[in-house]
Amino acid sequence: MTMSAGWYLRRLSRMEPREVGGRVGDAVRRRRWRSARPDCPSVTGARFTAVLPAGTMAAVPPDAAKRLVAEADRLMYGHAEYFGVVREDLADPDWSWDPKTGRRAPSGYAFDVPYRNEDAVGDIKQIWELSRHQYLTVLAAAYAVTGDERYAERVAEHLRSWWAANPPLRGVHWISGIELGIRLLSWVWIRRLLDGWPGAAGLFEGNPVALDQIWHHQRWLAAFPSRGSSANNHVVAEAAGQFAAACAFGWFPTSARWRADALRSLERQLRANTFGSGLNRELATEYHGLVLELGLAAVAEADAAGVPVPASVRLVLLRMTDALAAVVDSRLRPPRQGDADDGHGLVVDGAGTDRWASLLATGDAVFGRLAWWPAVTGTDVRTPLLAALIEPTALSVSRPTGRPAHFADAGMTILRGPGEIWCRCDGGPHGFLSIAAHAHADALSVEVRHDGVDVLADPGTFCYHGQPEWRRYFRSTLGHNTLQLDGGDQSVSGGPFLWTRHARSRVLAADASGEGVARWCAEHDGYQGSVHRRRVELTAASRELRVVDEVRGPRRAAHLAFHLGPAIAADLAGHRAVLTWTRDGEGRSAELELPGQLSWRAHRGETDPPLGWYSAGFGRKEPATTLVGTGFTDGADGFTTVLRFRG
Repeated sequence: MTMSAGWYLRRLSRMEPREVGGRVGDAVRRRRWRSARPDCPSVTGARFTAVLPAGTMAAVPPDAAKRLVAEADRLMYGHAEYFGVVREDLADPDWSWDPKTGRRAPSGYAFDVPYRNEDAVGDIKQIWELSRHQYLTVLAAAYAVTGDERYAERVAEHLRSWWAANPPLRGVHWISGIELGIRLLSWVWIRRLLDGWPGAAGLFEGNPVALDQIWHHQRWLAAFPSRGSSANNHVVAEAAGQFAAACAFGWFPTSARWRADALRSLERQLRANTFGSGLNRELATEYHGLVLELGLAAVAEADAAGVPVPASVRLVLLRMTDALAAVVDSRLRPPRQGDADDGHGLVVDGAGTDRWASLLATGDAVFGRLAWWPAVTGTDVRTPLLAALIEPTALSVSRPTGRPAHFADAGMTILRGPGEIWCRCDGGPHGFLSIAAHAHADALSVEVRHDGVDVLADPGTFCYHGQPEWRRYFRSTLGHNTLQLDGGDQSVSGGPFLWTRHARSRVLAADASGEGVARWCAEHDGYQGSVHRRRVELTAASRELRVVDEVRGPRRAAHLAFHLGPAIAADLAGHRAVLTWTRDGEGRSAELELPGQLSWRAHRGETDPPLGWYSAGFGRKEPATTLVGTGFTDGADGFTTVLRFRG
C-alpha cells in the first residue's frame, strides 16, 4: 500500500504547527545521516550488573516452566507461527524475508525503504515481528530455567546473524521507532537471562558489534521520537526501550542523558496515553496491554539500576491494572475494542499462557489485589521475574472499593448479569489524538458474551497493510454491532491509520448497579444531520438484553448489524434467530428477536464485499454469521432488539 499525495495532504491537515516543524527537522536529519554516520564511542571495562536476584528462577511455577521449555524446543526446531503464517525456517532465518508474500525487503538506506508498499517490501508486520527478538527472550528464559546451553548458543548465533545482516541505518529494521524500542528491551532481558552462561559477557559488553548496535539504537531513538498526532503506544515503546537500555547498558558517555530524557518522556507519555480511570486512551484494548507491559518492564529496569522513578509512573500502572481487573469477563477476557496487532512488550512465556491473567498476577505481586478483583488461577514465568526486580512501593492513593462498571472518561460501561452475562457498551471518544490511528468506526456498539463466549462479537482487526478492502471492513461501522446510515461510516477515514472526521459520542445515562435492571444510554453525531441514540437494558430476572436504536433527523437508509461469535450457530426465520453454542461440553442457547421493520439476512464468509468474518488475532480470520437488517429510519418507535438467554 503506497500513500498518495492526497493522503499526505490529509495527514498534514491533522498536525499542529509544532509537529510539522518537528517532522521537517526529522527529514533534514535523515538526509544528513545518510552520509554522516558516526562511530560508537569506545567502551572499556563495561559490566552488566542488572541481574536477577538469587533464587528468582526457582520461583517460576513448574507448569509455567514446562510450557516455556516446550515453546523453546519448538523454536529450536525452527517452528513458529506469526499472524497466522506458519514458519519452519527459524533455525536460520532470513531477517528481511516475508513468508506470507515470498518477497524480500530491499536493503539500502533505511529511510528510502517503502515499507508501506507490500508489492515492494512484503508484509512489513511479518518481517518486523521476528526482529523484535521476543522469541530469543523465550530461548534465553528457557536457558535460565534449565541451564541447557543449547538455548543460549542459539540465541548468540541469531543475534550475531542479525547484527551482521542489519548494520546501523541499513535496511527495513531501522525505520520504525517502536521496533527499535522493543528490540532494545528484548536485548536487555536476553543479557539478564543469559547471565549464568559463560559466553554472555562476550556476546554483549565484550563485543564491539553489540556495543555499536546498542549505541546506534539509542542514538536513533533520541533523534526520531514519535511526534504529535503519532505519539500513541509507539512513543511509550520507544521511551521504555531507550530507558531500559540506558539503565542496563549504561556504558556510553551519553547514557545518563538518554536515561533522563527517556524517563521524562515515559512519565509524560504514560499519563498522556491513559485516562484518569486507568483505561488506555486509544480505546484499543490490546494496546492497553502493550502499554502496561512496557511500563512494568521499564519500572523493573529502574529499580534494578537504582534509578528513582516519579510516583506518577507507578500510579498510572496501578490504575491501568485496576481498570483491567474491572473490565474483564468471567474468563478474564477484556473487551475486543479498536485495533489489535498481537503486540507484546516482554515475552518470556510459552504458548498457552494467558496474557491478561499474567498481567493481573503481576499487578497482584507489585501493587496488591483488591477484594473485588477476579481470581487468577493460571501461572506464568514473567510475573516472578518482574516481581523480583520491582521494589514494593506504598502509593498514597485511593483505589476502588468495589468493581467499577462505568468509566466516564473513556465512555465504556460494562453491564453484568446472571449466568456470566457480560455486555460492553461503547459511548466514548472515537480515538486518541487527531488521527485516532487505531480507532474503529464503532460508536454505540455493544459486545455481549455468555461465560466468556462471544455471542454478539466485535469482529476484530485482521490486518493493517496490504489488503485495503479488509482493513476498511474490519474497522467500518457495518463491521460492528451498531447502526449504519446511508451506507457510510460514522467517522470519515483518510487512510488505514487516519480519520479525518470523528464522530462525537456522549453517554446520557449509565446505571450498572440498578436493582434488577442495568441501564445505559448514549448518542453520537457522526451522521451529519442526524443523531443516533441507543438505549441498552439488561434485566437480571429474565436474563434479557434489550437494545433500542432511535434516529433523530430526516428519513435515511439504515443497516443494523449484529455480528455473532464464531462458536455461535444461528437459525434465522423472519426477524427471529435462535442461537446455539457449546461451552465446556454443555449446550447453550439464546433467542434474538430483531426489529420487525427491517428485512433481515444472514451473511457468512462473504468476500465481495467482505461481510461475516471474525478475526481472533492479527493475520487470522474465519467465517462467522452476521445478521444485517435493512430498511429506513422513519419509524416513530425506533428499532428494538431483544436477546434472551435460555436455561
